[in-house]
Amino acid sequence: MNILKGTIEKLTVSGSLTLIGIKVNTTDMSAIVIDTPKTAPFLKAGNTITVVFKETEVIIGKGNTDEISLRNKFKGTIELLESKELLSKLTINTNVGKISSIITTNAVKQLKLKLGTAVTAMVKTNEILISE
Repeated sequence: MNILKGTIEKLTVSGSLTLIGIKVNTTDMSAIVIDTPKTAPFLKAGNTITVVFKETEVIIGKGNTDEISLRNKFKGTIELLESKELLSKLTINTNVGKISSIITTNAVKQLKLKLGTAVTAMVKTNEILISE
């Protein structure tokens, strides 16, 4: 699991959903949850929260990722790369901390990933979990 600490910056409520704007260090993130400030009182601007997402939900991109719909993007370099026959685990050093990703070993080969490669780790808004 990837676990980060962040601060709630903004809340947008629509029915039983809340889009949460989060600041982790100097990086903006977003999460969408099936909760509102009424059902989860910790959803309040200024509150510190824990941001969690699975390694298998981290998408790796190389080069320009500006025109991709994913909003949670973390630029960094590959610090650790453990490849097995089918899957590989990458640890990326980013400005929000170390992010782990598990992708196919075929993808590692296709992208020509190696230690020190500059990449962007990306996570869909609906794959982010939060807690107090």
